[in-house]
Amino acid sequence: MVDFTQARTMMVDTQVRPNDVTKYPVIEAMLSVPREAFVPDARRSVAYVGENVPLSEDRWLLEPRSFGKMLDGLNIQPDELVLNIGAGLGYDAAVTACLAEAVVALESHTEMARHAETTLAEQGIDNVAVVTGGLTEGYPGQAPYDVILISGGIEQLPNAIADQLKEGGRVGAIFMEGGLGVARIGYKIDGQINWRFAFNAAVPVLPGFTRSAEFVF
Repeated sequence: MVDFTQARTMMVDTQVRPNDVTKYPVIEAMLSVPREAFVPDARRSVAYVGENVPLSEDRWLLEPRSFGKMLDGLNIQPDELVLNIGAGLGYDAAVTACLAEAVVALESHTEMARHAETTLAEQGIDNVAVVTGGLTEGYPGQAPYDVILISGGIEQLPNAIADQLKEGGRVGAIFMEGGLGVARIGYKIDGQINWRFAFNAAVPVLPGFTRSAEFVF
């Protein structure tokens, strides 16, 4: 039987810390949230491996290294509101909730959203609101957001999501070009998002986030 507490510590010590994740709140959050609780039962034994873990046909749990580096780059503050797009079973929202004042976790699959809501409640995480809706539309009801975290690959960012980011806010996403991907942090300045390279990573593209004429980079 897997000792999940030991596996979680090893994940942080061997996959997260050595990859320039230096912010203590991120380290502490990834040590405290049980990753195995937010994956399908059949995949609990591989929850801490150093690769993306499939949650369903079109949802993936990002490898610990990439997720930690994304959070480190976003530098989420305790008074900030975060929109997590493609929340899956709730792990990204759970960790982010340790850093932010509140998190809106958007998921289009109703059953996954229900599962996420139940698991978050079981873990005593009460500053996450799980909502359902189209991922590419974001969640304008609580906008603007200080930070937007996209839990999956994209080819381009929909304008509807960019519009929901607060001036001076940050958005983190992994841009995919075929099998290659680059994680970028975008900063909204004078109404425009300016992207900066963060690190190399790869994850399947979320449904609806493939390149289209109506999207702009």
